[in-house]
Amino acid sequence: MISALSGSLPSGLRVLVATRPVDFRRGADGLARTAQSILQQDPFSGTVLVFRSKRADRVKLLVYDGTGLVLIWKRLEGGTFKWPPINEGVMRLSGAQLAALFDGLDWRRLHAPRIVRPKVAG
Repeated sequence: MISALSGSLPSGLRVLVATRPVDFRRGADGLARTAQSILQQDPFSGTVLVFRSKRADRVKLLVYDGTGLVLIWKRLEGGTFKWPPINEGVMRLSGAQLAALFDGLDWRRLHAPRIVRPKVAG
């Protein structure tokens, strides 16, 4: 299986998920207006904005790449995407969590490893 996002996400990538479903008839311009008016986010900042459909089987990613708005759309053929609870506002994801979400995996199971530092005698 080839992931559209594997290996292409910079480590400092800012990813925001709109937790409320949006009208999936909207294109890049409509989602950019939603980002500005409802989410209070600048769609031209380079942040990846993630939008969900009501049925939870579709996702749209909107990002400005420096030359224009890029819209990525995906529908799962079987099952649904794992989404955060529906509420107002946005939720932040890591690049790895976005890649897992986009692949239809449960991104909530991905956590940064905890670093255990040895105690310093003193």
